[in-house]
Amino acid sequence: MVTAIRIERTGGPEVLDVADVEVGSPGPREVLIDVAAAGVNYIDTYQRSGIYQVPLPYTLGVEGAGRVIEVGSEVTELSVGDRVAWQDAPGGYAQRAVVPADMVVKLPEAVSEETAAAVMLQGITAHYLVSSTHPVSEGETVLVHAAAGGVGLLLTQLAKARGATVIGTVSTPEKERLAREAGADEVIRYTERDFVEATRAFTRGEGVDVVYDGVGASTYEGSLDCLRPRGLLALFGAASGPVPPIDPQRLNKGGSLFLTRPKTGDYTRTRQELEWRVGELFDALTEGKLDVRIGGRYPLTDARKAHEDLQGRRTTGKLLLLP
Repeated sequence: MVTAIRIERTGGPEVLDVADVEVGSPGPREVLIDVAAAGVNYIDTYQRSGIYQVPLPYTLGVEGAGRVIEVGSEVTELSVGDRVAWQDAPGGYAQRAVVPADMVVKLPEAVSEETAAAVMLQGITAHYLVSSTHPVSEGETVLVHAAAGGVGLLLTQLAKARGATVIGTVSTPEKERLAREAGADEVIRYTERDFVEATRAFTRGEGVDVVYDGVGASTYEGSLDCLRPRGLLALFGAASGPVPPIDPQRLNKGGSLFLTRPKTGDYTRTRQELEWRVGELFDALTEGKLDVRIGGRYPLTDARKAHEDLQGRRTTGKLLLLP
């Protein structure tokens, strides 16, 4: 038996229970991992609250890192003792997790388990947003909402590395400082200024080429208003709540705009694509070209507090649970 964080019903952070669970041995194409760190993500809150339906009871956590302690009979690419990380597979909020081998990557010596757990899901998200959803080009201008959050800080750095001008939105002076340190050219405190007016003023009325919006309900209308004709809104999350249905005519009136709602699984459909994205992230980390900010470390049993802090917007960077 191992300690895990499970939900028996959906709801607020109070439904997160500390439980003893039987993990079991890995199947033929699975590995058993001794979890050193598990990432806390907004998708966990969507699953916990019922926005995304999962089978109950359910152990949360879709990414983590640690050491392989057992391999399935058909696994040849991984060995006991390997330092590894994974994303897009459940069960991370636990001392041990059984994970499909196809989801697991080995860690370079220079990348710690904590850093890997902090960069897998959010790093891959940032990577596909700037390289595939809208391949950012030199000279473009992008708007990043929640620029001091886990994805926001990575997005800002990756967009800057591709030659873009980055506008970020934040809520506090401390978050503004972090966004500027990550490379943001302009930072808008949305608590003090209307981000649409500020964005239009900064771009001299032209608007931006792309908006990366993980906030959702409270920002999407303004995000559309920030775009230049034929600009793209990449709506990759809903931290403030789900976005209501959108009339396609709204995109027409805005200037033949594009709207997409991407998800990680569609950008890591093959092992080759997963390794490409992770490889570029790990190379950037190793070479000192990408900084991952871990904004909070919590004992596994404090998962409720981590969720409360994340949804209360009291955090910056990435939150980790440490079993």
